[in-house]
Amino acid sequence: MRVLVTGAAGFIGAALSLRLLEAGHDVSGFDNLTAYYDVQLKHDRLARLAPHARFQFRRAALEDRAAVYDSFDTFRPQRVFHCAAQAGVRYSLEHPEDYIDSNITGTFNVLEACRRSGVEHLLAASTSSVYGAHADYPFVETATAAQPLTIYAASKIAGEAMAHSYAHLHGLPVTMMRFFSVYGPWGRPDMAFFLFTQKILAGEPIDVFGEGALYRDFTYIDDLVEAMLKLSEVPPKTGVAVGARDSLSPVAPFRVVNIGNSEPVLLSDYIGAIERAAGRKADRRPLPMQPGDVERTFADTRLLHDLTGFVPSTRVEEGISKFVAWYHEYYAKLKVAER
Repeated sequence: MRVLVTGAAGFIGAALSLRLLEAGHDVSGFDNLTAYYDVQLKHDRLARLAPHARFQFRRAALEDRAAVYDSFDTFRPQRVFHCAAQAGVRYSLEHPEDYIDSNITGTFNVLEACRRSGVEHLLAASTSSVYGAHADYPFVETATAAQPLTIYAASKIAGEAMAHSYAHLHGLPVTMMRFFSVYGPWGRPDMAFFLFTQKILAGEPIDVFGEGALYRDFTYIDDLVEAMLKLSEVPPKTGVAVGARDSLSPVAPFRVVNIGNSEPVLLSDYIGAIERAAGRKADRRPLPMQPGDVERTFADTRLLHDLTGFVPSTRVEEGISKFVAWYHEYYAKLKVAER
């Protein structure tokens, strides 16, 4: 199978690409290696993929339509995982234009390239942030996502809407995957679990927004990738639903699927898991909620189970322990390399 992965140097895209390569697929990675966070980490993720003979890589921006088209025209992918995006809820408060360029213009370019190339199944990353001010828990895919609280969430809703139109107009099978607070080894340094670990180990205070009273549905990276791979085997077909709770569009081969752990964890308890894995107590600095934050995320994953027979199940204690072990190993190697 020929599979194109956008964001192949990113946290999720790299983990997914490695699994695809290990399964014997041909993988074409596409990534711009932006400086939003440490570029060295992105290069090191790619270094794990480079030894595979079935891997090729193109460095370019999603906004570069010619580069996107050329990658598709040359590789002729059968499946596409669109993981690339400008991420970060708080960053969107200061740099909203980046989200329009990458998440809207870039996603349009990917959709058009899929149409031109006759892609069999597009699986695109979305986010739990699209549920915005929705207060009915757990979040179900059929709920209206019309109250985004940040430009990041709005840009992802726009991506979902454009994808639906392409599915309807051109018969492109699309699965939109709404991710819930993904964490684990090789993660993003801008995310809370990474920042908390970094500061706790350095003996620095950590900022705890919402005074630690927020709940998040944390999803371990290996579980997420497993769910993505299983979803790739069940492209949506118009009129072929798996039950009453299926989010399948009535007019297009388009479906939205939550990928989460279905077990919200109190932020204070999450920090406690990091403290135990790190062997140090955190100097917690309680702060009010940030603009755009929500009090709770909680995924209903029954549709994921109906489609694939799989749901994420890694407990936070186990996942955090693996992340902290990776953190120690990775940065120890970097220090040795710098000497």
